[in-house]
Amino acid sequence: MTKGSNVALPALSEDVGTVIVSLGWVSPTGEGDADVSVLLLDANGKVRSDGDFYFYNNPVAPDGSVQLLGKTPTEDGNEDRICFDLTAVPPQVERIVVAASRYGGARFGELENVRVRLADAAGESLLRFAIADVDAVSAIIFGELYRRGEEWKFRAVGQGYDSGLAGLATDFGVDIEDDAAEVEAEAASAVEAEAASAVEAVEAADPVSGDGQSETVAPATTAATLEAVPAPRRPDVAEGEPAKRTAAARPRTAKKKVTLPSAPPKSLAENDSWKPARLFPVSALKSDRDREMRATSVLLSVMTQVPRFGRRLTAAFGAPSGRMETFTEVSLPHGDTPRRPDGVIRIERAGKLWTALVETKTNGNALKADQVQAYMDIAARRGYEAVITVSNDVALEGSPLVDVKIDRRRKHKVAIWHLSWAEVAHQAQLLIQHEGVGNAARTWLLQELLHYLQHENSGCHGFQSMGSAWVPVRNGISDETLCQGDPRALEVVENWERLIRQVCLRLGGDLGLKVLPAQRARRGADPGARRIQQADQLCHEGRLQAELRVEQAPGLLTIGADLRTGKLRTSVEIPAPEQGYPLTWAKRLVRRLAEAPADLHVETLVEGATGGPRGTLERLRPEPADLLPKGATRITGFRLSLFKGMGSTRGNAESGFIRSVDDAVHRFYTSVVVHLDRPAPRRAAAAKETVGAR
Repeated sequence: MTKGSNVALPALSEDVGTVIVSLGWVSPTGEGDADVSVLLLDANGKVRSDGDFYFYNNPVAPDGSVQLLGKTPTEDGNEDRICFDLTAVPPQVERIVVAASRYGGARFGELENVRVRLADAAGESLLRFAIADVDAVSAIIFGELYRRGEEWKFRAVGQGYDSGLAGLATDFGVDIEDDAAEVEAEAASAVEAEAASAVEAVEAADPVSGDGQSETVAPATTAATLEAVPAPRRPDVAEGEPAKRTAAARPRTAKKKVTLPSAPPKSLAENDSWKPARLFPVSALKSDRDREMRATSVLLSVMTQVPRFGRRLTAAFGAPSGRMETFTEVSLPHGDTPRRPDGVIRIERAGKLWTALVETKTNGNALKADQVQAYMDIAARRGYEAVITVSNDVALEGSPLVDVKIDRRRKHKVAIWHLSWAEVAHQAQLLIQHEGVGNAARTWLLQELLHYLQHENSGCHGFQSMGSAWVPVRNGISDETLCQGDPRALEVVENWERLIRQVCLRLGGDLGLKVLPAQRARRGADPGARRIQQADQLCHEGRLQAELRVEQAPGLLTIGADLRTGKLRTSVEIPAPEQGYPLTWAKRLVRRLAEAPADLHVETLVEGATGGPRGTLERLRPEPADLLPKGATRITGFRLSLFKGMGSTRGNAESGFIRSVDDAVHRFYTSVVVHLDRPAPRRAAAAKETVGAR
C-alpha cells in the first residue's frame, strides 16, 4: 500500500473477523527497538476513556477486542504483533489507531525497513505498508482500522510525531501521568550530567543515573518532519459533563516495575523424602502414548480454567476472545478410517465457533507429515479454522516443521500453527511470577501445570537434542576434516538457532522481561541463505555465535561456542560514558562488579584498534588503572566476558551442550549484567529537554 490509501478487509479475505497487525523494523546495530500502542476512538476522534489506550502497561482489553502479543523474531529483526477481534469491538468505536514510539531520545530514522503488515485469522498476509522519511520522529501512526457501514477498512497513515508516546496519546484525548519520582530522578540525572566533570575529578561520589526502567515523555506535541494527518479536535465539554478525569484514572506511560513474589512458606514435611501431592501426577506414565494423552489433557484443561492463559496461547493463532471449551480423543471421519486428533479447541463468540484441531508430541518424537496432512484435510472439509501442533521442537522462520500441501482451490482456508512446550512453559511462568491471573486458585493451577511440564517424566522439556549431526560435525572441526557445503553443518546451525530461541524463552520467563534473538541480517535477506552462510562460517572458523537482546540490559548479550576449544563465551559490550575521566570509569565499573565472579574477563575497547588492556576482575580489583590504554587512545567501551566448558554430549542432560548453554547465559546475566547500568547520557538529555518544556 501507499501512504493515504485504504482498502476494505472483506475484499482481501473472508476470514477477517479476527486480524493480526504486525509492526516491524530492522536495527542495523541490532540494538534499536520501539513500543507499540493502540487507541480506540469514537465518532469525535477521541478515546472514550483512558481505558481505550493500550500499550505495555495496559496490553489486553477486557472484552478481548485488543491484545498486544509482544515481539516475534523474524529473519531480519522482530515484529511486534497485535491481535484484533473486530467482532468484539464496541459499536461506539469507529477508528482503531495503531502506532509505535521510541524512547530515550531515539528516532525512527535510526531504524530501517519500518513497515506494517496485516494478516487474516488463518495467518495469510493481506497487505503491507512500508513507511519512509522517518528521520526526525519518535512516534509514528502506522495505520488505522475504521468502520464503513458493516465492514472494516484499513488506511495506510504514516503520520509522525516528534514528542513520543505522550504527545501522540494526548492528541487523542488521553491524560498522561508519569510517576513524579521518576521524573525527578531523570531531572537529577540531567543536572548531574552537567556537573559530572567536577564530581568525577574529586571522585567524591558516583555519578547519579536513572533507574533504567522508566520512560520520560514530553507532554507537548511538536510538528514532525513527516506530513502529518491532522487528528480531529476534541469537542467542547458539554454542560454537566465532568470537566476532567481524575488523576487516578490516567494511564502511566512509565513502564511497570515487576516485583517478584516472596519466598514460599516453609514446608511442613518431616524430611525431604516427603513429596507433596500433585494435581497432575507423572509417576504412572509408561509410554510415549501415555505422555501425549496426559500432556494434551493437562494443557487443554488448564487453558479453559485459566482464561488469561488460554487467551494468551490462542490469540497468537488468530482465535477470537470468547467462551472456550476443549476436548481430547475426538473421533472424526476420514475416508475408511476415522482419525483421532489429540485434542480440539473450540471458542464461541457472538454465536460463531472457532475450531482448531490439536496434534501433540512429547519427548523427541517428531511430527508426522501424514497425520498433520489428514487433520488439515478434515479441518478444510468441516469448516474448521486451524490445526495446532505442539511438540518439543522449535519452528524456524521460513522453515516449517511439517511439509503439508494446501489445496488453494478450496474456498475455506485452514491455518497451521506450531507451539513448542518451551513456549507453553514460558507463558505460564510469566503469568505466575510476573503478571498474575486474578486469584490464588488459578495461580495454583498454573503452578501445577508448570511443575508437570518441568518433570523429567512428562516428556515436555522443550528442545533437548542437537541432533545426529552434532557429534560428526564437532569431530570434523576438531580434526579439520569438515568441508564447506556439508549438510550436517547446516543441521547444526538450524538446531543452534532453535536452542537460542528456547534460551530466550527461559531467561525471559525467569526475569519477566522481553528476551529475543538479535539478527543483523540485511533487509529482505532470505533466512535459508543466511543459515547456509553461517554453516560455511562454522566449517571455516569452528564457532557458533548468537546475540540476545534483553530488555533493560546495557547492550546485546553475546553467546559463542568454540567447538575447537570446547569453550562457551558469554559477553556484553557497554559503551564508555560521554563525560568524565577514564580512570573514574574504570573505578566505577570495578565497584559495580563487586559481586561478580572473580574470573570475569574485562577488556577495554579502544578506537582504531582490535583490543585494549584486559584482565580478570580478581586482578583488576586492586588496580583498576590497569584497564587504561597507554597514550591518548580514546576508550569506546568495555567488554565483559565469562568462559566455561561446553557439555560433552549433544543433549539436555547435566553433561550436555544444551544445558551448558542455558546455564552459561543465565549465570552471566544474573551474576554480571544485573549489576550494570543502562546507558544514561541519551536518557539524561531527553529528561533535560522534558524539564525545559515544562
